[in-house]
Amino acid sequence: MQGVRRYGQLSDGGVRLELTPTTTSPLAITVAESTEMGIQRLICENPVIIFSRSSCYMCHVMKRLLSTVGVHPTIIELDEDEISAFTVHDVAGTNHHVDGEGGGGRGGVPALYIGGTSIGGLESLVALHLSGHLVSKLMEVGVLRKN
Repeated sequence: MQGVRRYGQLSDGGVRLELTPTTTSPLAITVAESTEMGIQRLICENPVIIFSRSSCYMCHVMKRLLSTVGVHPTIIELDEDEISAFTVHDVAGTNHHVDGEGGGGRGGVPALYIGGTSIGGLESLVALHLSGHLVSKLMEVGVLRKN
């Protein structure tokens, strides 16, 4: 996992990014930085980012929910081998191991970050939405505006 290659817009409104060995993109993880540092930088630079896998139905549902409220997150699709050896730190310094179990909770895939803070997986996103706090959190990080 040394870089990111950008693809076109997804049908659900997100942008598909795939990790590849390129260093020409601002989303690239360069050889000069560790994978953890690169992931941390991506989390800091993107207000809404999902670490995903292409075959995960929970990732698709998560992308759809965010697009229905008007947010098109940055999406990083991980390969199976990347998921099993991957630890992400949020801005607050909390460690989350992405274990590939697919449970969608903290530490699983999908892993959502809003404003540099780990939200968790699909269940956490749905709970945030149903509690009425999702839109305000998205407004707080500047990806949504008041109507």
